[in-house]
Amino acid sequence: WQVAFFIIARYPLRFRPMMIPSILEKVGYGAAVVALYAHGRMHGQDLAFGLVDLLFAVLFAVAFLRTGRAAI
Repeated sequence: WQVAFFIIARYPLRFRPMMIPSILEKVGYGAAVVALYAHGRMHGQDLAFGLVDLLFAVLFAVAFLRTGRAAI
């Protein structure tokens, strides 16, 4: 996925459809980390990585919406 993120960053309009699975990937990991932390299975330091991924999911969603307006 890391390579896909770099490709999307280089050509956001061309690879706009790939932003949707990217959002799902980031939310999947972030939600899993939050759930594990809520059940006491992860440390607070690990929670920070999950929250960063959720932040990236939000940023991908913003980029998806903004590139849609730019394409019109």
